[in-house]
Amino acid sequence: MPATVEFTESLLDSHLVVDVRTPLEFAEDHLPGAVNVPLLDNDERVEIGTLYKQQGPHLARLRGLEITAARFPDIVAKIAAMAGDRPILVYCWRGGLRSKTVVSILDLCGFQAVQLQGGYKSFRAYVSAYFEPFCPNGPLVVLHGLTGSGKTVFLHRIKTDRYTVVDLEGLAEHRGSAFGALGISQTVNQKHFECLLWDELRKSPRGVPIILEGESKRIGRISLPGNVYEVMKDGIKIWCETSMETRIDRLISEYGKELYRDEMAAALLRIRKKLGGDKYDEIAGYLARWELRPFMKGLLENYYDKVYYKTREWTEDRILSLENYDQAREELENFLQPR
Repeated sequence: MPATVEFTESLLDSHLVVDVRTPLEFAEDHLPGAVNVPLLDNDERVEIGTLYKQQGPHLARLRGLEITAARFPDIVAKIAAMAGDRPILVYCWRGGLRSKTVVSILDLCGFQAVQLQGGYKSFRAYVSAYFEPFCPNGPLVVLHGLTGSGKTVFLHRIKTDRYTVVDLEGLAEHRGSAFGALGISQTVNQKHFECLLWDELRKSPRGVPIILEGESKRIGRISLPGNVYEVMKDGIKIWCETSMETRIDRLISEYGKELYRDEMAAALLRIRKKLGGDKYDEIAGYLARWELRPFMKGLLENYYDKVYYKTREWTEDRILSLENYDQAREELENFLQPR
């Protein structure tokens, strides 16, 4: 019997992690840093699964052996080339025959390999449990502010050697607003988003502030897992202020590209009801004439500033001007210094 281990975070740092599931399964989600060396391709897995249901495990296993036996040398060579001197952790969907087979072959060839108990399913349960309830390693510092204030750009300018910086919108592949998908394809799914977020948070040093941007419960199609949203609401609140002119400048710099024009028109149409017919026609006219300053101002005054942070049931712990990013970073670092 091949050696098996329960999932621990240290395995990700000490082992070459090998996912032997199909490319489709791997694309949906996988352990951080894992490499995909599939034992079966997508169609073959369907074939074996159908055979298992219709004619039983014995014939399914014989067919699986027939399909995969000739691949064993290539599989071993690929894994060995990537592993170097590291031990190998192999997993499949739930710690079944696929990972057991690969670990057995590696073991026969003299490699130090172990099978993940429960496979990907056990890892997924581990990640879900991490967010229920969510207990971050350090205090959450949450940047709030009106659309266009530059929070995301500022987030990336904060010194990461002092803090853990988590870009939720970057992980979710969406800017979290009505126009948040412009120029971005939100390919990440819920499971993989949670995996990516878990991986960033688990690396955060204990006691060190974790800085992130205030978000709603949903970012495009992605939802914040567990009670992350509720914990963020109880975090240290930084209100980021910027003048209307600066906000317009920053929105034009980010969104004011001709290739986004059709997407902008489609996004504007989706919020027509909230704008009202007359105001929609006015703003749509600016867009049609590519008059970006009145277009952006109209969006901010008539949509974003009315919908986002319309009411705040909390008082900020610090007001921070983002007119000058470097000055704002210095002020934030002074505010977060241990007292």
